[in-house]
Amino acid sequence: MTAETENDTEKLRELIARARVVLWDFDGPVCRLFAGHSAERVAIELAGWLEGQGLHGLLTESELESLDPHVVLRAVDRRHPRSDLVAELEERLTQEELRATTTALPTAYADPLIRTWTAVGSRLAIATNNSPRVVRRYLKGRGLTSCFSPHIYGRTQDLHRLKPDPHCLNRALNAMGASPSAALMIGDTPSDYEAAQRAEVPFLGYARNEFKEKRLRDAGATHIVSSLESVLKLLRNQA
Repeated sequence: MTAETENDTEKLRELIARARVVLWDFDGPVCRLFAGHSAERVAIELAGWLEGQGLHGLLTESELESLDPHVVLRAVDRRHPRSDLVAELEERLTQEELRATTTALPTAYADPLIRTWTAVGSRLAIATNNSPRVVRRYLKGRGLTSCFSPHIYGRTQDLHRLKPDPHCLNRALNAMGASPSAALMIGDTPSDYEAAQRAEVPFLGYARNEFKEKRLRDAGATHIVSSLESVLKLLRNQA
């Protein structure tokens, strides 16, 4: 073990030891929601539905090329906030997310880590841009509902408050009566990191590949793991 690795391990141990509340992003740290149900295809179908409504020009080229359904949803909301159009588009995305739960791939070591953190007395919450209906269905299927319920904070009709806005993190903290310094956010995107920064919550990045790690580091994240196994081992050693 190098000195750098030892230092990283010690910093990770400190993050875990201080966390009385753990806020999880959903798609990434808990599971790969679209592992068997392409998010890119969903984005294309949402854009196609808009075109069918005569609204093809509503999206810019870069928004179309993003192949990210949340980019499409937020773009429409910026131009037609709180409209019936946005409500319909959001429901279509939610239905696609619900279908994706049947083929979602659990993140390695996430289930035992969630159960262990619960067993040692920490309180857990989900803070996500996905629909809370989707989160509840997935957790129920994995037998994890009791580890989080009722603290599941997901997408609402206020789409401008999706991460990187810290709204869902602040909702979780307020509901749990927790101070930001006593919490830890686990996320896998720059928007997760920015939301944690704005909520003043310590952040642990999860990066399953080099591309995701680079994006997190470029955003400013310094504590990143490539596997939740290291977190689970440290937590078990502290228990």
